[in-house]
Amino acid sequence: MPHSKSAEKRERQNERRRLRNKARYSATKTQIKKFLSAAETGSGEQVQKEYRLAVSAVDKAAKAGIFHKNRAGHMKSGLAASLKKSASSEKE
Repeated sequence: MPHSKSAEKRERQNERRRLRNKARYSATKTQIKKFLSAAETGSGEQVQKEYRLAVSAVDKAAKAGIFHKNRAGHMKSGLAASLKKSASSEKE
């Protein structure tokens, strides 16, 4: 229970930010899942498109402070590895 007006305002701000961050986090994870499912089953063009969207989503989340920049780099590295793996399996 806040004791002052400023504490009440801070509580409202924190709740709005928490919900915004949660939505961004969820959207990023959804985009990554779309890419991974496309990498398993999709065509080359679709996989490339989903890869670009997933990397963009991760970069935006890192810029917004949802992920630490090193975690974002680690995620992008994993996405690139999945892209390479799907491209090599497609050629066979």
